[in-house]
Amino acid sequence: MQKSDEPRNARNKIISLLEVVDINSSERSIIAEFDFIIEAPNWTRDGKHLIYNSLGRLYTFDLTSRESEIIDSGYANRCNNDHVLSPDNTHVAVSHHTNEDDLSRIYILPFKGGNPILITPLAPSYLHGWSPDGNTLAYCAERNGEYDIYTIPVNGGIETQLTFTTGLNDGPEYSPDGKNIWFNSVQSGLMQVWRMNTDGSVLVQMTFEESNNWFPHVSPNGELLAYLSYKKNDVDPGEHPANKEVEIRLMPSHGGNYRTLVRLFGGQGTINVNSWSPDSKKLAFVSYKVLD
Repeated sequence: MQKSDEPRNARNKIISLLEVVDINSSERSIIAEFDFIIEAPNWTRDGKHLIYNSLGRLYTFDLTSRESEIIDSGYANRCNNDHVLSPDNTHVAVSHHTNEDDLSRIYILPFKGGNPILITPLAPSYLHGWSPDGNTLAYCAERNGEYDIYTIPVNGGIETQLTFTTGLNDGPEYSPDGKNIWFNSVQSGLMQVWRMNTDGSVLVQMTFEESNNWFPHVSPNGELLAYLSYKKNDVDPGEHPANKEVEIRLMPSHGGNYRTLVRLFGGQGTINVNSWSPDSKKLAFVSYKVLD
């Protein structure tokens, strides 16, 4: 499996395209181009900004001015693409690779910038979800050689393990109503999307495709599910590498047939975190071009 223990600071000769797609028309718009790696856009609740990570730092991107501004994260300068805004958008939680052992741990800091506070002393821990009530974080973590889904109070404390199956369980994210956690798992063979109650009970497989499906994101209105899909033979089920031909797919959140929203060159960094617009009408994502 591939959970990166290092921010992707140097993928050579790559152009990053920050894009937005309309979910009804499938019309894509390139809103910015970067001659270095950016990853994993989040949309702010007011619909005015995106945030993304690049070169170990987080940035805000103003959708009107098309300008980026760094978020002061203090000593957390080796952040990877697993970051989430608090429901009220006053804080941001990041996964930062600490200097003592180079492993990812979760920290929280003010969205306007400030000193990070350590939440998960144990490592590696990769953040993916923040509960709608603001009280709990959900993350993927390796403990005793297995990657599983865990939760922890937002102020730190004792973590709770939610999955216990052999193989990778990753990408946990809360449904907008706070009743479920969505995640991806290899427990059925290929990587597929699953849903469970927030206490880890009642696991339900939601995708059944001949592909490897990652990073489920439920729309803010709770109606649609977006996820990243790799071709079956392009990757091992537990890997989500960069530089692959992939798809962003949509399906009803209650289950059913999917449709392909976007085909692109990407993978790692494209939609690692929830990138729905607050009105549930658009998705932000990152595609890439390799220069000769």
